[in-house]
Amino acid sequence: MASNLTWLIYNSASGSHDDELLQGIVDALGAAGRPPDRLIDCKDGTPDAEEADRAGLELIVVHGGDGTLSRTIEKLEGFGGQVLVLPGGTFNLLSREIFGERDPIEIIDLLGKGHLGVRRRTCIRGEGVLALCELLAGPGAKWADVREELRDGDVGELLAKGWDAAATSTVGPMVALAAPAAGKEEGYAGIRMCPKANGIALHGYAAEGIGDYIQQGIAILKRDFREGPHDNLGSAPSVECRSLDGEAIPLMVDGERSEGGSTLRFSLDRLDVDLLGIVDGR
Repeated sequence: MASNLTWLIYNSASGSHDDELLQGIVDALGAAGRPPDRLIDCKDGTPDAEEADRAGLELIVVHGGDGTLSRTIEKLEGFGGQVLVLPGGTFNLLSREIFGERDPIEIIDLLGKGHLGVRRRTCIRGEGVLALCELLAGPGAKWADVREELRDGDVGELLAKGWDAAATSTVGPMVALAAPAAGKEEGYAGIRMCPKANGIALHGYAAEGIGDYIQQGIAILKRDFREGPHDNLGSAPSVECRSLDGEAIPLMVDGERSEGGSTLRFSLDRLDVDLLGIVDGR
């Protein structure tokens, strides 16, 4: 690229957003020799690859949770510059996979010291779906709705949707793996898929497993059910799952809710974005 032009994208609507931290990120980028030329709140829209290239950008820094990162990075596929992700959400799955438990300032310090380089990642693709870290297919995905209420702090809606999610995830409609043929014939409340180097890692969460955690309130308190009892269903380059009742399958894609058809197909692919990661073992 011809310049050092840097833009910083953040999410002011995130429950983890902090103006003081944002200013600290701006200051740290300046100290690292990459002062942001523009700050963009993602609620006002984020650039796509064509706009970023037209502006002559070399680096786009994205500070937010997994949903913010996923939406922003998806639009940047094909971008000729580099992208740096900084944790700014609840789980920060993508940032943790790349940088471990480092906070935004520590990551920017690595950038300034020249310890970061391009790391191409795999992803999961389906019709209208791009998952950078994880995809959950099944009624258990309704827990993403509860997480939104936790984020917004609406206790009444939290309780209402919490019980709705609990009921739905324990009675169905269940989702089964059609290909590869694995797991319980009666299906699962959630089939979790994670992109790895050589395939999509598959885990099945049974209705009773998710139900137990929900009834105890652990899922709500931890904002997570990934540690619940589950079946390891192996790994595959492509996956087909189906609703046992022929209904639309609820999805949670990088923490964000959506709906799919009654039969869904996903495949492992290479993400067309140059994400920065640690290259010297630090």
